[in-house]
Amino acid sequence: MDITPLVPKGRQLVHAYGDGGFRISGVRYEGSVLILPDLTTAWDLRDFAELVPESVQGLINEAARHAGLLLVGTGPRMLPAPKTLRMLCQTAGIALEVMDTGAACRTYNVLLTEERSVAAALIAV
Repeated sequence: MDITPLVPKGRQLVHAYGDGGFRISGVRYEGSVLILPDLTTAWDLRDFAELVPESVQGLINEAARHAGLLLVGTGPRMLPAPKTLRMLCQTAGIALEVMDTGAACRTYNVLLTEERSVAAALIAV
């Protein structure tokens, strides 16, 4: 019995992460990424310490247009979200969840297959 959930065509599902990048819907991406349900783009961020308002404002604007929830994968371990990031998301009207990148990949996939309104910003590990 196949228990693999059906994913609508064109949805961006994370198949693997590590080695400095991701495999999303069969395509290899080097470095960090922003994943929306139907689009994956590069995110020029190598380390969570680089996460400042200027580095995420465009990301938050894009996520707010497509999703009600933004997952942030902080790298190999979970780190607390900066207060400015939480405030920017609140102003944009999107919920924010921060976790390590592996957990963010898994959570994104589950929510995507449930047809939930989700985006993920993932720092490569």
